[in-house]
Amino acid sequence: MSALLIYKALHIFFLIAWFAGIFYLPRLFVYHAETNSEDVSELFKAMERRLIYFVSPFALFTLIFGVLMIMEYGMAWFKMSYWLHAKLVLVILLYAHFGYCYTIVKQFKRDQNTRSPRFYRIFNEIPVILLIGIIFLAVLKPAIGS
Repeated sequence: MSALLIYKALHIFFLIAWFAGIFYLPRLFVYHAETNSEDVSELFKAMERRLIYFVSPFALFTLIFGVLMIMEYGMAWFKMSYWLHAKLVLVILLYAHFGYCYTIVKQFKRDQNTRSPRFYRIFNEIPVILLIGIIFLAVLKPAIGS
């Protein structure tokens, strides 16, 4: 069994675990933005905080094993893999989205949310769109830029 296959399996595992949180957290934001109850709001604050801290290590390990795979393939392969460059742009956008989730959690924690439930419904779709692009690029490896 090669190190590359181990890295790939762990990358996929942590990606799936991370995405469970990425898909659920903005849904919590929708419900939180809809509530007028202080008790329910406090419950959502706790759920959001616990969830983001629970899935954050998965984001880190997804990144670590992705980088290890690139290193295992080598820099010559990386330079020629234009599909991977496109995929990494989407991955950077995904990490930016996840980072913004931290900002939103803090805003809700301080009762400073100014966004509507509709905003969070749309925000919830961003990782879905990014994931579709990431998967298609990773599986199809199209000849981009050649």
